[in-house]
Amino acid sequence: MPVTANSKGPQMQRHLRMVALAGSVVLLAGCASVSIDEAVLGTNEAVPGFTGGKLELSRTEQQRQERERLSAELLAKPLSIDDAVQLALANSPALQALIAQSWSDIATAAQYGRIANPIFAFERIRAGSELEIGRLLSFGLMDLITLPQRQIISRSEVAQARTQLAINVVDQVSQIRQAWVRAVAAQQTLGYAEQVYRSAEASAELAKRMQQVGNFTKLQRARQQAFYADAAAQRASATHAVTATREELVRQLGLTPEQAPELKLPARLPDLPQQPKAAAEVSSTALQQRLDVQLARQQLDVAGKSQGLSLLNTLVDVEAGARRNTVFDNASGDRHTARGFELEVRLPLFDWGGAQRASMNAQSLLAANRYDAVLRGASSQLRESYSAYRTAYDVARHYREEVVPLRQTISEENVLRYNGMLIGVFELLADMRDQVATVMAAIDAQQQFWLADAGLSSTVIGKPLGLGVMPLSAGPSAAAEAGH
Repeated sequence: MPVTANSKGPQMQRHLRMVALAGSVVLLAGCASVSIDEAVLGTNEAVPGFTGGKLELSRTEQQRQERERLSAELLAKPLSIDDAVQLALANSPALQALIAQSWSDIATAAQYGRIANPIFAFERIRAGSELEIGRLLSFGLMDLITLPQRQIISRSEVAQARTQLAINVVDQVSQIRQAWVRAVAAQQTLGYAEQVYRSAEASAELAKRMQQVGNFTKLQRARQQAFYADAAAQRASATHAVTATREELVRQLGLTPEQAPELKLPARLPDLPQQPKAAAEVSSTALQQRLDVQLARQQLDVAGKSQGLSLLNTLVDVEAGARRNTVFDNASGDRHTARGFELEVRLPLFDWGGAQRASMNAQSLLAANRYDAVLRGASSQLRESYSAYRTAYDVARHYREEVVPLRQTISEENVLRYNGMLIGVFELLADMRDQVATVMAAIDAQQQFWLADAGLSSTVIGKPLGLGVMPLSAGPSAAAEAGH
């Protein structure tokens, strides 16, 4: 049957409307970005003090080779704390896994802002001499109606995933810095533990010989021997501490079994800064820049935007479709075509969505209270972390400027007294051991400062590491062991 001009115009208009609708859907569905490069760039810009702008996800052979070259270059020299971070960024599979996980989270969040693909159904039914062919193209009507709102939520969840990436990177870098501090401090402490051991060994041997010639009592020798045994145990503990802290750093850096022996560390911790950070640098005015506060606020925004949308979906679910059925009568040679549309509505007979709505209310309340808790706790955490930092700085400076110089003065005076035959060799050895024990305590105080410094940096921008001021380790006291 020929198509007239009058019927062609409306049909063309319907086709144009369908094309325009399909184009709009495709345009809306493709708005959400899944670029991990943008997320990595945002992290480098948000926390440059932690990444140095070097964070990247390696996906090509060229990038892998560049990472290997940089790792070999850094391992060829003693590793500073900043070099350790750069080595981890270039070499650690754990950091690469963090970025890959963020990529997955961003893609999942972006997927929520896209409309589901339409469904095409085809039917072929034969009844006697009749053949019926049915075609149905359907899509979720509610998906299309709620698409703009879902895209807003999707963008919020993408931003949330990017913030979480920055938090994870800050946390990982802070752990690397602290692992480096522990490894260097353990290595430095072992050297002084060796000195105490050698001094105690010499005292024990001398006490043994003096007892043999009758110049030492059994009690006096036992005291020297007990101190020697204690020094040997402490040296063994210090030796293991070197291995344990070094292996912790190896794991944090992601070194291979071939790379691990190449790791070289400085002989000592860095000197204390001339002045500590001012309290104004960690004041409450910076609370809104903390990543954990930003994340809690983003979670609250997503919960609020999602509640209304989820409430609508619990009440109604509609599928819309266009149908075209064609019936062929082989006996008569006739063909009939039927066109139309159909709607599928889920009837809320058994489930009125009460449990889902209760869950949504709980999630919104959870997000609101979590945000309040993070915001209220942030200023307290900053004050605590700064107190730990400032206390560690003051203690370390006290050892550097007061305790160690005083012990050095005492040692010099005892040498003069020994040369003047006013004290014996046991008193001189005991004084040397006390001096070494004081230096070891000073190293421990310096270690606590650099650990607190890494913890404060994390607390200011990211999240607290939960590190307070640790008790100073006490070296073996020799004063009580020096008596004849």
